[in-house]
Amino acid sequence: MNNLDKIYNKAGLDKKLFSKNYVEYLKTLLDKLDHNNISKCISELELARENNNTIFIIGNGGSASTASHIGNDFGLAVLKKTNKNNFKSFRALALTDNMSVISATANDSSYNNIFLDQLKIHFRPGDKLIAISASGNSPNLISAVKWFKSKGGTSIGWLGFDGGKLLDMVDIPIVVKSPKGEYAPVEDIHIVINHIIVTWMQYKILNEESLI
Repeated sequence: MNNLDKIYNKAGLDKKLFSKNYVEYLKTLLDKLDHNNISKCISELELARENNNTIFIIGNGGSASTASHIGNDFGLAVLKKTNKNNFKSFRALALTDNMSVISATANDSSYNNIFLDQLKIHFRPGDKLIAISASGNSPNLISAVKWFKSKGGTSIGWLGFDGGKLLDMVDIPIVVKSPKGEYAPVEDIHIVINHIIVTWMQYKILNEESLI
């Protein structure tokens, strides 16, 4: 029985209690986050901005929607909070978003190559890769990270459970440490991590602009 089973069984038919206990459980997972690695992640993204490199984001299923969310936030959410005249952008690209490319690659080659083949086209030295996976074992993420690292790119993993295979492959792992199979809390906290980073970016850039 995992923690979500326990939360449901404890609440019984009490929806309010279930909601309260779910949030309390999220707090325990948030307390386990490695803030040193979140800081390292931010530093790599800031470096990409300074050098006009691209931040690629990849993931499957719920993590694909998180990748899209991140791509939007690193770009437009940061832009709208800053001075457009002096703005230096984050070049963020979610490789989850072009369905014609994804379906063509999956059909003509392999689903395992849907991110790898896009990276082969778009990668430039100095680029960063964020791979999002609760299990850390998705073959298409593993192949993308392997290739990216072989080209000297910096890889960052937003992971869950025990980190899976990607834990020891990526340069910077950020792991939501929960029992295997608890996808919802992991995906919840990946969005929180996104908003921590985006909010930092917004205030950092506003501070930079105030000194101009």
